[in-house]
Amino acid sequence: MEFLPPLSAFTVFLAIAAVGFLFLVIALIFGEIFDFFEHDADVDMGGPGIFSTRVIAVFVTAFGGFGAIATRSGATPLMASLVGLASGLVFGGAILVFARFLFNQQATSEVRTADLVGQNARVIIAIPPNGVGQIRCRVGEELVDKVAQSRDGAAIAEHASVRVETVLGETVIVTKL
Repeated sequence: MEFLPPLSAFTVFLAIAAVGFLFLVIALIFGEIFDFFEHDADVDMGGPGIFSTRVIAVFVTAFGGFGAIATRSGATPLMASLVGLASGLVFGGAILVFARFLFNQQATSEVRTADLVGQNARVIIAIPPNGVGQIRCRVGEELVDKVAQSRDGAAIAEHASVRVETVLGETVIVTKL
């Protein structure tokens, strides 16, 4: 007694493509929830790896889709599998290259405290004797405001030019130029 009717190679390839496409849609909707292979088995090269769920889903979808096309065109199941494998590698590789390109285009506006040391700045809130004020300096393309204190405890007027000598937590120690 048969539970399933006999399946053709075309039907099998279409089912593989459908499963891959469904997995791709789920991965796109839910993000990196299913990237459990990514951290365990992949080599970190700065961005998504070959075991990323999106890369695998595109590979499986292309494998099934192009395998079905090849089968419909009269290819044997083995030849259709080779066509599917080649197309899966091409499309999965293209997604991998594109995803890494996008990953590498990310920028950060983070300014490390070490970047402040030696920078020239302008006092925007006067620093009273033995007190704190505020300075503004440009680090790269970012304007950074920091609480500032004079190194020698002397007052520094608003709009005066100073140099950042050291950073102590969130406070910078400055000297007047």
